[in-house]
Amino acid sequence: MWQLFDGRSKRRSPSLPEGLRIYVIGDVHGRADLLDQVFWRIDADLVRRPDAKALHILLGDYVDRGRSSREVIERLIERSSSQEVICLRGNHEDCMLGFLRDPSTLSNWRQLGGFETLMSYGLKPPTNVQNSASRELAEGFAAALPDSHRRFLDGLRTSFVCGDFFFVHAGVRPGIPLSQQKEEDLLWIRDDFLLCEEDFGKVIVHGHTPVAELDIRPNRINIDTGAYASGKLTCLIIERDAIFTL
Repeated sequence: MWQLFDGRSKRRSPSLPEGLRIYVIGDVHGRADLLDQVFWRIDADLVRRPDAKALHILLGDYVDRGRSSREVIERLIERSSSQEVICLRGNHEDCMLGFLRDPSTLSNWRQLGGFETLMSYGLKPPTNVQNSASRELAEGFAAALPDSHRRFLDGLRTSFVCGDFFFVHAGVRPGIPLSQQKEEDLLWIRDDFLLCEEDFGKVIVHGHTPVAELDIRPNRINIDTGAYASGKLTCLIIERDAIFTL
């Protein structure tokens, strides 16, 4: 168990409302196997400790790089039918939807692992990407994408606030009120946010930038432990003013 501020600090420890337990899950990137394991651990924890209202928050980047992007989205849709789940948008979902709107972005999406996502939907991306092939591939992808998956993607939030915590995929722009943040920063920002030691008004819980271990700081918590490459998908539990990993 961690607390962001020890008893010697003059600052009040950030907390959630009484009776609420939040399970926060980092960047999945097509690793349905790891997501299944996390859900199993959450279910076991809920059996052991059924005394709080449970909320799942996923920080985005469900697709790309791993081989099971379609399966990850299926799992999230299914989970939402039995649990209270909030799924945030990551920059990889942004690229995925961007390709459907503008096929010319395929080369950029490919560099982020987009071909693995397309293959998970049964498509075979060409080795040499030409404009005509990109348009044809986008049309095929639109046809292969189930309506439920499109609704899921279109319905993703860019941030969520609860208690003293602000949940987002990448981070926030320093010096800008949380209510006035731009979507591009929420999905893509790195160094300007990561190097900032100022108080953002709430503790920012984020992913996007892989770290070897959970990174807990007074102003932010990074839970992206690089699941695709490391095989470690982090689930953080926040309850009152305490923080655990599951």
